[in-house]
Amino acid sequence: MLKRYPAIKPFATHRLQVESPHEIYFEESGSEEGLPVIVVHGGPGAGSHPDQRRWFDPTIYRIILFDQRGCGQSTPHGALENNNTQALIADMEAIREYLKIERWIVLGGSWGATLALLYAQAHADRVKGLIIRSAFLANQKDHRWFFQDGANHIFPYFWDEFISIIPTSERSDLLGAYYKRLTDKNELNQIKAVKAWSLWHRRCSTMVPAVETKTHAGRARLARLECYYFVNQCFIEEDQVINNMNKIKHIPGFIVHGRYDMITTLDNAYRLQKAWGAAKLDIVREAGHASSEPALNDALISATEKMAKLFDDKPRPRGVS
Repeated sequence: MLKRYPAIKPFATHRLQVESPHEIYFEESGSEEGLPVIVVHGGPGAGSHPDQRRWFDPTIYRIILFDQRGCGQSTPHGALENNNTQALIADMEAIREYLKIERWIVLGGSWGATLALLYAQAHADRVKGLIIRSAFLANQKDHRWFFQDGANHIFPYFWDEFISIIPTSERSDLLGAYYKRLTDKNELNQIKAVKAWSLWHRRCSTMVPAVETKTHAGRARLARLECYYFVNQCFIEEDQVINNMNKIKHIPGFIVHGRYDMITTLDNAYRLQKAWGAAKLDIVREAGHASSEPALNDALISATEKMAKLFDDKPRPRGVS
């Protein structure tokens, strides 16, 4: 099984003022003259993580991480104003132009997979290749599976806790009920909703129960932004990703998806690969949703190494400069 590359620090960090009130954070690490790749984090609302640099050979790749509007080191934290999918696509393009990159690789996981695909469809001439982890198509079926009727049949005991804070009369629309509480002026109602939302996510994300690492502020931002996007159908049309795959069918790609992903189900990856054609699908045994799982992490690193072989001018042994 492949191990992550050694931890590295950015050689440059940047802040870019975009549409008011947002200022986005992004960074570069690895090789300054390397093959550019931008990593699109999940959520919506999760933020980038230093471990994401470690999926790439730093002697080959110029690794770009960024925090989407309201996330991570971008400011203001958790802001919903002027925060939508089209704005995030524009931000990615603004980063590319700022860094004077002609074409790059785009890697995205979960919600980041949705955004990576939408960006590629909007700017196909700027994308060399795509790596998609835990494919999420942001359809009504996907929202219903995890927040209404689907995953509850797999984890009925966890589900009972998730819905316990919502009165029976509101349970026909759990996303709407949670959004009401996550944006409530009553701080106690917010805290209860954040805790229940985060716990449901965490319990379903990995095959082995995950350990909570986010602070309350981080969990609150993630819950509020995620719910905001989902109640707005992620600001896209139903099945928009699949319906526009003809725009990027020529772009090479890799899809990695956990066999036992309980958040974004495997049929999403299968549909995506069929509509894409140019992508190879790796169904990862012994993996759920989270990229932190060893088997999924292994598949991601394998995909970045295969992508490097397609585009790196100077192929070399793993980790050798």
